[in-house]
Amino acid sequence: MARLGTTGGSNALRTSSGASIISAATYVSLHTADPGTTGASEATGGSPAYARKAITWGTPAFSSGTETVTSAATITFDVPAGTYAYFGLWDALAGNYLMGGTCTSQTFSGQGQYQIASGQLSVTATA
Repeated sequence: MARLGTTGGSNALRTSSGASIISAATYVSLHTADPGTTGASEATGGSPAYARKAITWGTPAFSSGTETVTSAATITFDVPAGTYAYFGLWDALAGNYLMGGTCTSQTFSGQGQYQIASGQLSVTATA
């Protein structure tokens, strides 16, 4: 379950233009510890280097003040050695942190690739 960050919480479920906050989340990141409300503990380094990835969402479902959306394509990250168990969502490649939460924990003893399969990242936001 995702937890709204400072920016995401202040926007509730809608951006200033009225767009869904989840559809405003266009990039996903990996984290070695809980990103909290600021996007802390994001992965860094590696060769090829770690980078945030664009995310493609399926159609959001709305019901009684709750919005749920699921990733619609596989996301592959190049990662250095470490344990990755958290994700973050951002409104641009170098943009604002919106929210984050837990994902399947994977440990790499050296350079590797962490994949989030299509349909495996779901976010539910409640007003």
